[in-house]
This record gives sequence, structure tokens and C-alpha cells, in this order.
Amino acid sequence: MVAELAVVTEPLPKSQVGMTIEVPAELVDATYERVLNRLASRAKIEGFRPGRAPRQLIEARIGPAALREEVVEAIVPEVLQQAMRDESIDPIDNPDVEVLELERGRPARLKATITVMPQVTLGDVSNLALPDTPAVEVTDQMLERRLDDVREPLAEVTPVEREVRTGDVAVIDVEVEADGQVVESESRKAMEAELKEGVLLPELLAALPGTFVDEQREVTVKFPDDYSEPKLAAREGTIRVTVRGIKEKVLPELNDELAKQLSGGKHETLEAYREAIRSDLEEAAKAMSRMAREQALVKALVDSSQVEVPDALVEKELATQLESMERSLGRQGLRLDRYFDYVGKTVPQWAAHPGGQKEPDRPPVLRIPPAPPQSARSPGRGRRRARTSKALNPDLD
Repeated sequence: MVAELAVVTEPLPKSQVGMTIEVPAELVDATYERVLNRLASRAKIEGFRPGRAPRQLIEARIGPAALREEVVEAIVPEVLQQAMRDESIDPIDNPDVEVLELERGRPARLKATITVMPQVTLGDVSNLALPDTPAVEVTDQMLERRLDDVREPLAEVTPVEREVRTGDVAVIDVEVEADGQVVESESRKAMEAELKEGVLLPELLAALPGTFVDEQREVTVKFPDDYSEPKLAAREGTIRVTVRGIKEKVLPELNDELAKQLSGGKHETLEAYREAIRSDLEEAAKAMSRMAREQALVKALVDSSQVEVPDALVEKELATQLESMERSLGRQGLRLDRYFDYVGKTVPQWAAHPGGQKEPDRPPVLRIPPAPPQSARSPGRGRRRARTSKALNPDLD
């Protein structure tokens, strides 16, 4: 597409450029014709061979609103790309475009907001004050959690006749209510749920222990504004849970034989295996500390410089850092989300404060789980799939 566009640009905060584009009426009409030709070639109208129906009939079948939408999808990317080339604008994220005017026989007007690389004026790097970045200490508790994780696939899950305890797998009926009405889409029957942080709401984790079969507990929660079920979004709801069965998860005993099995024969004794696991955690902690120091250095440099960093660039940098951390941890045999779980953080918490600053208080909804379990039963054993209620954990899909 080659057309004479009228483009007006203006600088915006956060390293953005505003662009108003006027598109000649001739190009608008040509795009309408091109879209109609494409639609006509595919249209199946009774009494006419494909591509032979009158244009007026095709337009009537499509409707003006749908036709305009097709034209918008065809013309906007082409016009935007040409306008950015003409103005030598190099975006770092997808532009936000608003169609102000678009109709046949008249010039179209578009408004775009484009994020670009910021202009930077560096400060005096010789006087940078680099804040301390405390090292992540590998505690015995972290080591034990890691050893529990590697034994998890070998756990035995058996029915028991007693009260529910933390760590058990409970078979539960779930009923979710809001404004006096039961929300059927969030209610479940005979669902298996492990009483474990990151799987259930903190309120349920506190309420269910001590419950016997056929006993009911209920908690009141405030659902997030963006909750997927409209009947619960931004509302206070009641979750009623009735226990129908209790299963105990027993991890295999840690001994020399199991250590050899878990290490693939690399370690003959439990002590050697424990030291290897601790070494892996320490290497991961060192990698995290190095990254935290790099982040602190970048932050100090940015603070001493004159620069407006756009949100899109921050998000890309965070994604890059997370990928780097994931690769580094992977070389130690660790998953990124599980490592954050060991140190008591979630990925979103780290993303909000990657340099280790104090984290803001969060509403008591649900922790984002490290990895939503497919079933509370251990791999390799017979299992019955049950749909999970998102009300128990809004972060499960």
C-alpha cells in the first residue's frame, strides 16, 4: 500500500508517542472494495454460484457493522505500519489504536499510542551507591521441603477414618453462594483437594482441619474484581465444604535405598544425597543473589539518570529475567515456581519487587499456586478426574 497519509505526532509521558493519522478517502474506498471482493468470493447465497451474487445482496447479508469491522482489520495494520515508517518510529510494543472516523467516501482518522525506547541521560556512574543485596540462606527447612517434593511422586495415598489434618487429601462437596443464590458453575461434588498452601484458600486451610466425614464448614471470602465468574466478581461469597472422605498421604521413608533410587544411582547414601540437594539449592540461591545484585545496580543507575522507562519495557525485562532464572535453576534440577515457594514468595510478588524491596500487603484471596495439581493422588496410581472449583483457588484454570 502506497498512499499519502497526513500524520501528526506528539510526545507523550512514559516514553510514548501519540500519532493522529488521516487516511485519504480513495484508500478507504479501495479497501472497502478489496474486502467486498474477498467476501463475495467466499459467500454462499442460494440461487447464485460462488462469487456471482450481486454486491448489494452480499452487503445486505453481511451488514454495515460487520463490513466496517472487516475493513478496520484490513486497513489499520497497513496504515499504521506505513505511518511509522514515514515518521521513523520504532515501536517496542504493539501500538494502541483507536479508529476515530471510518466510512465510505470520506477520509478516515486513526489515533495511535506507540511505546518507543526511552531517551536516556546517564548520571555520574562514579558516585553510584550500590545497596546491599542480602544473600538467600539455604535453611534446613528449605532442604526438607525440597526432599518432600522429590518424594511426592512416590507417596502412598490411603483412606483413613479420623479427622482431617493438614497435608491430607479430602474428598469434598463444594457449594458457592453469593447474594443468597447458589452459583452452580462453581459448585462441585466429590472433588479431591489437598490441604496444602497454594492449593486451597487460606480460610479453608484454617477451617477444615479437625473436620470429620459428613461435617460441614463454611467461610466467607471476597472475590477479585476480575474473577472469571461474573456472579462472583468483586462480590463477597460463602463457600460451604462438606467432607465426604479423608485420605492420608504418606511419603516414603528417607533412607540409603531411596536416596540411590531418587538420584538415579549417583549417590549411595542418604547423607550424600542430602548434601547434593543442599548444594543444588545453594547454587540456585547464589544465582538468585547475583541477579538481585544486577537488578539493584541497574536500579541505582536508572535512579541517577534522567529516563522515563515505559511499562512495556519493564514487563519485557522482567520476562527476560524470569527466563534467565528459570534456565539457571533448571541446571540445578529445580523449577522456578518451586524455588520461589521454598523462599516464601510467588512469581508475581517477585515481579512486583524484583530487587528484594518490602512487599505490599495483599488482599486475603488466594495464593498463586506454584503448579496447580492435576489430582491429589500420586502419579502412577489409579485416579478419578474431578473438575476443580476455581472458587477454591481463582488462579486455577
